Amino acid sequence: MQAYQIKTGQQIAGLERVERSPAALAAHQVLVQVHAVSLNYRDLMIVEGNYSSVGETAVVPCSDGAGEVIAVGAEVTRFAVGDRVAAAFFPQWIDGAPTKQNTADALGGGVDGMLAEQVVLHEEALVAIPPHLSYVEAAAIPCAGVTAWNALFVEGRLRAGDSVLLLGTGGVSTWALQLAKAAGLRTIITSSSDAKLERARALGASATINYHTFPEWQEEVLRQTGGRGVDLVLEVGGKGTLTRSIASVGMGGTVAIIGGVSGFGGDFNPFALIGGAKRLSGIYVGSRRMFEDLNRFLGVTEIHPAIDRVFPFQQAREAYTCLKQAGHFGKVAIEVSK
Repeated sequence: MQAYQIKTGQQIAGLERVERSPAALAAHQVLVQVHAVSLNYRDLMIVEGNYSSVGETAVVPCSDGAGEVIAVGAEVTRFAVGDRVAAAFFPQWIDGAPTKQNTADALGGGVDGMLAEQVVLHEEALVAIPPHLSYVEAAAIPCAGVTAWNALFVEGRLRAGDSVLLLGTGGVSTWALQLAKAAGLRTIITSSSDAKLERARALGASATINYHTFPEWQEEVLRQTGGRGVDLVLEVGGKGTLTRSIASVGMGGTVAIIGGVSGFGGDFNPFALIGGAKRLSGIYVGSRRMFEDLNRFLGVTEIHPAIDRVFPFQQAREAYTCLKQAGHFGKVAIEVSK
């Protein structure tokens, strides 16, 4: 079978298509024919050498993929041949709190990921995918979807009527927009593109802010919330946005730290947290249990994720380039096989 492999820091041009043989199945392992993969900003960071939790050897990239079970080990009980499944971002984080041990082997980083025609995974690392979703749509869930779910409803503990600020229109933000809308939350979303903001409104955004029109967009957030601020911010920008995100959240609210598109570090005033009884909460994707909870929610609401572009397997480099150019709305995906 064919797969892509990369060493961290080799850039997009370093993505190499190779021939590999799937490993023999152990008692509790499952062989999956991968049908689709989706890309996350983490995948781009890895190829550019800006992600710390990876090794020096070449690995199959990408954490997010979905496919069909085509063989099972002798003692597998959770799945059968023909089942439609997706891989959990952390194969060993099943439930409960994150630990160094259960988050050590994220797919596509320190261990082989999903950008291959076939993958072998432990049965505990897989979840069944909702029947209303295509493989491409299901491949969009494991990182961005679970991250949004964790931020909104696990760490964020939001309830119907609460408000959330979403930065940009990438995978996590568009997932959060759709989940929040379905759960009865008020949503404010930012972008530099009026066209993307129009698409966000079509997905149910309560309010939108063009941060080129409003460079001090935290003031516009306060204006749109009557001076109160939002209950939660999904912070994906990093040092370029964190101070404004803290200013945007209301008394007792939370800033969920998810990523750093503009890099990490920078200064902020800790008294802004103390005086407002605000908190920063790091979000590191989520457990398999969260993935399963999200899938039940998707099964009821029949949400279809926002997929911007789908590339064929042989154009994986072009898919990465599309992600890097940041013109997408939602997810960039790769169809591995029909």
